Amino acid sequence: MNSDALSRRRLLAAVGVGVTGTAGCQSLLTTADQSSDDTAETPRTPTAEAPTGGDAGDGGGIYTDVYDEVADAVVSIQVYSGSGRPASGSGFLIDGRHIVTNEHVVSAGDTIYVRYADTDWREVSVAGTDVYSDLAVIDAGTVPDSTEPLSWVGARPPIGTRVVAIGNPFGLTGSVSEGIVSGVDRALRGANNFSIAAGIQTDAAVNPGNSGGPLVDLDGDVLGVINSGGGDNVGFAISAQLAQRVIPALVADGSYDHPYMGVGLSTVSPLIAEANDLRRASGVYINSVVQGGPAVGVLQGSTGTATVNGTEVGVGGDVVRALDDTPTPTRQDLATYLALETSPGDTMAVTVQRDGTTETVELTLGTRPPP
Repeated sequence: MNSDALSRRRLLAAVGVGVTGTAGCQSLLTTADQSSDDTAETPRTPTAEAPTGGDAGDGGGIYTDVYDEVADAVVSIQVYSGSGRPASGSGFLIDGRHIVTNEHVVSAGDTIYVRYADTDWREVSVAGTDVYSDLAVIDAGTVPDSTEPLSWVGARPPIGTRVVAIGNPFGLTGSVSEGIVSGVDRALRGANNFSIAAGIQTDAAVNPGNSGGPLVDLDGDVLGVINSGGGDNVGFAISAQLAQRVIPALVADGSYDHPYMGVGLSTVSPLIAEANDLRRASGVYINSVVQGGPAVGVLQGSTGTATVNGTEVGVGGDVVRALDDTPTPTRQDLATYLALETSPGDTMAVTVQRDGTTETVELTLGTRPPP
């Protein structure tokens, strides 16, 4: 990156204002249900104060600067299936050859084209996909000489971080929306009733066509890959932390192996706590153990049901209190630890409450089965 670009990014950091970037596909995902295998539960129209660093009278400001930093690396994507209109989405360059987008964008067809801000459409190929994280890598071949890849953030963003989404909602290229990080460690709906862990929630406007684009901070660094949104001032992105685990494997091997406990889980609700005589409604309840999975003989699922306030809930299952030394008060916490800190073949210490006592068992993780 040239010195002017670096100086501009340092200026953005100094003034303390953040922004977001997004791009996407017309097909959107929704947030997770309260119960799923291995993990937990699930745009604001710009109304910001006048951006620091400029006003309407000087032709720009902080958002203009961020857009100028990021936009050249954001691409429009069209995917053709051989019939009907193409699906559209967004992506962004991460090195001198590869573009990141959503799996659900590239899975819409067999023939894929990308376009940078100052180029025509170019046919590209898919290097790798992972349906369980909704991430895909495109092999772009050659890229424009002037295009600088985007960088990932080094740590999870604090809630309230200002962000900008740059992408192609409804096919409108180069669109920008701004907002904040509204929440972290969200579990997003994934394939086969699994969840995508460690998601980022934002109130930046995210609509069909934004999927696959970057959500960036005030330095122009990528916080996450937009994967869903469309209303109610709530949009979601796959976190940079998860993306940085998955994407290198997609580049190298075309696929990624997720760790697998082989259990069905729910966050302990007040009803589950009452039915199971738990002193506190906290932890992760094991509804079931998958036959032939890693948890068979190690963890215990429901042995029956009880009706509490007219609702039937499981009883007799283990309540997971911690993985290794990390507390798991919710299914999101368990999902995040599993996704970011473990790999297939690892052996974890699982602290459970079982039959009124607390004990620790060892569980060797498997590989999540293919969809």
